[in-house]
Amino acid sequence: MKRLLSFLAALALTLPLLSQTISQEDYLRRYNNLVSRVGADGVGVETLLDKWAADYPEDISQLVARFSLWFTKCQTSQVIQMDRDRYLGRDPLLPMTDSLGRKANWFEDITYDDEMFGEAQQALDRAVALAPQRLDLRLLRISALTSYEKDSPDMALAQLKALVDENYRQHPAWTHDSLEKVDDETFKALIQDYCFVFFRLGTDSGAEAFKSLSEHMLTYCKDDPLFLDNIGSYWLVSKKDYKKALKYYDKVLKKHPDDETAIRNCLLVARTTKNIKLEKKYLPMMVKYGTSESDRASAAARLEAYGKK
Repeated sequence: MKRLLSFLAALALTLPLLSQTISQEDYLRRYNNLVSRVGADGVGVETLLDKWAADYPEDISQLVARFSLWFTKCQTSQVIQMDRDRYLGRDPLLPMTDSLGRKANWFEDITYDDEMFGEAQQALDRAVALAPQRLDLRLLRISALTSYEKDSPDMALAQLKALVDENYRQHPAWTHDSLEKVDDETFKALIQDYCFVFFRLGTDSGAEAFKSLSEHMLTYCKDDPLFLDNIGSYWLVSKKDYKKALKYYDKVLKKHPDDETAIRNCLLVARTTKNIKLEKKYLPMMVKYGTSESDRASAAARLEAYGKK
């Protein structure tokens, strides 16, 4: 009898331990299965996340999942009518004109609940604090801000500049959940992705953010053709200042004569301004360095036509 009572007492002590047998991996697996069926903010997701957080409050995957919950919940989609061709870099869902022939296109617009967005950012802030060298977490936070701020990406720009400063001043050993390694070229490419996002917004604030981030990169990567091309494109597209645009493209071509972006945009300036002399200057570069056979052939044909005049 004593042995039985001792066994029951020992069993009672181990029951709390046996009740908490779900591993972090199992939680992640259950979460992924649930989200695949009901979505990031579907029924049961928050309950599962609360249990996950109670058992593993510092699990990065749990915090990212909580971010996804609140970031999804904070968004409301609506359709709005605008007299423009594009909105925040997007084509209209339904292109239309009114009875007078004016543009009356319909676009999807996302509004955000500030309080819920704050919950999402808090979860991601905690994840970043626990894993400061996870570059993918930093960029996820910036991407969320970019979406939230829409046509005025001030906070996103500030965080990107701070990230650039940290990269070149402190040289952290970045990791990225989707990349094998993060070297200098990879980091530049990731920052260029955000430059492109700002550029595609099609707003004055977006264009200024595009220019500002490119200039900030050039303080660390002097004469980098990628970001010099960006500045040229700012003056070409946003300001229609062709002289300044050519200045930056020529600076690129001086050291990188095979830079096709610069060559192509110089030819665009020449044709826009109907400057045949200028076009004849850059056509041989396209003939020599163009990556597509059709571009090289077209440039050669134009040169030949000009030669016959």
